[in-house]
Amino acid sequence: MKCPACGNALKETTVAGITVDVCENGCGGIWFDAFELQKMDDAEEAAGEGLLDVPRDESVAVDRSARKKCPKCDDLIMMRHFASIKREVEVDECPGCAGFWLDFGELAKVRSNFTSQDEKSQATDKYFNEAFGEELAKMSAESEGDLKKARGFAHMFRFMCPTYYIPGKQDWAAF
Repeated sequence: MKCPACGNALKETTVAGITVDVCENGCGGIWFDAFELQKMDDAEEAAGEGLLDVPRDESVAVDRSARKKCPKCDDLIMMRHFASIKREVEVDECPGCAGFWLDFGELAKVRSNFTSQDEKSQATDKYFNEAFGEELAKMSAESEGDLKKARGFAHMFRFMCPTYYIPGKQDWAAF
């Protein structure tokens, strides 16, 4: 495979039983196949330690803002997005094979975003609540109001037809 950043040949490297493709002595970027990055993206995961200092050629200049082609999929342009909700590190992900390209130094930044999985989960919950909490609370209140109306109607109907209503016994009843 060829490096999507500098065109160098990628070298297969195995770290903690996981094989990734590294642009050794080139730009220093790393290619992770689907689900490999998740095994190395937390600081508490020892697997990623061996990839923090990939040997690279300082003279190789990489335009980090340029759109990159997936090294695995023919002619697919990778999507750029933030690696976490902290929005500090942008990574490239292939929409076809779900692989990730990280430029030199990005793995270290991704690993330093959160100290633990617990901290990551708490930050995600906080972000989700800030983004959607008010709207979800409004929807929940509306649903509760609709439920109260339905129960009120069922209660009224019970008094209108008391001899025919036995809770949970009528197959033909809607309540």
